[in-house]
Amino acid sequence: MSTLSNSTNTSSDSPSYSEQLAISDNPHATSLALAFKLAFNSFVISVEQEIHLSAVTGVYGDSGSGKSTLLRIIAGLEQQAVGKISLNGKSLQDSAKKQYIKAEKRQIGLVFQDSRLFPHLSVYQNLAYGAKRQKNSQLSIEKVLTLTKLKSLQHQNVTQLSGGEKQRVSIARALLAEPKLLLLDEPFSALDKSTKSQMLTILKDIQQQLNLPMLYVSHSLSELQYIADQLIVVSAGKISTVNPIHQAIHQLNNAEETSPKTSLSLTVAEHLPDYGLTRLSLPIAQDKTASIYLPLLEQTITPSLLGQKLPCMIYARDISISITKPEHSSIVNHLPATIIEIQYGKTNALVTLKSGEQQFFAQISLWSKKRLALTIQSTVYIQFKANAVHSYHYTESPKNA
Repeated sequence: MSTLSNSTNTSSDSPSYSEQLAISDNPHATSLALAFKLAFNSFVISVEQEIHLSAVTGVYGDSGSGKSTLLRIIAGLEQQAVGKISLNGKSLQDSAKKQYIKAEKRQIGLVFQDSRLFPHLSVYQNLAYGAKRQKNSQLSIEKVLTLTKLKSLQHQNVTQLSGGEKQRVSIARALLAEPKLLLLDEPFSALDKSTKSQMLTILKDIQQQLNLPMLYVSHSLSELQYIADQLIVVSAGKISTVNPIHQAIHQLNNAEETSPKTSLSLTVAEHLPDYGLTRLSLPIAQDKTASIYLPLLEQTITPSLLGQKLPCMIYARDISISITKPEHSSIVNHLPATIIEIQYGKTNALVTLKSGEQQFFAQISLWSKKRLALTIQSTVYIQFKANAVHSYHYTESPKNA
């Protein structure tokens, strides 16, 4: 996307009151205070931020931006970092006072991209080795095997496991240390999408059952949108954004390296297998909802999704704008909307629209913008195909959408 400039804006993209309550004001949230600097030959990571962690916080940024280093410093694996780190008010590091708690004493777990298991031991033996280092433990090996769905594999040698199964053992081993915070550095990057989707669902269940805050690094925004409730954006060794997930993704729409998109979570209303579609419910006014259709969600996961919120994305390039109601169109999704912002690039415009309380983003040519005479506060209709709505859950191929 071209660099956007000359924007006209009549709205703020601040988080909603409920989003603020869910994260910053949550009395059960974990507080992570960071104020450190670490210099390499040609790179400096410098962070001064207090982050409230209530569930899963995603960490996103370009390759080489400092995401993995950030996790390593928090975990205590980079002793050259200078400054302060505290978790829930407990100081883990204070260079001025020459205080440095070692990694194994920080009560912080870290799961890497590779499993780092003992190849000569079984699943159970790998876990038992980690568990014996934990005194006065509250979590049993049996409980962790159940959480990570490893009970049927506990006696297998780890060399016989698939990549996803090995990573489940790594997570199980980290959980047995009973950390106050779990760090995950692209733990599923080597897995195929189907396995990764299963792993993300397991990880969400673990977080909810143990109420364990997590920092999760990934290059995939759709993956982060599915797993995380807020997002940290790292750029050139600094934290540029810490915001609720949808707001943070929308803020990235101005970045040249990302394709602009609409990020939303909608309630799964019903499945229409005869038409290859699933219908989501979008609130547009008090006691009024509109429908958004996407390709039918796989039948193996649908029973647990009815009535639940489904995170999904729509790329701005897939949303078109009409100044008249599209009553005779094969495109199944069309919503009334009001234009609240227009940002201009060299050959296109990024139009921000509001339908109900939901923001949508449409990328159109400058010619279309001129031809339709679009302006701020114009009342229009947006439309997009069902297969333009992407969810991290697998969908079946639509017949006619």
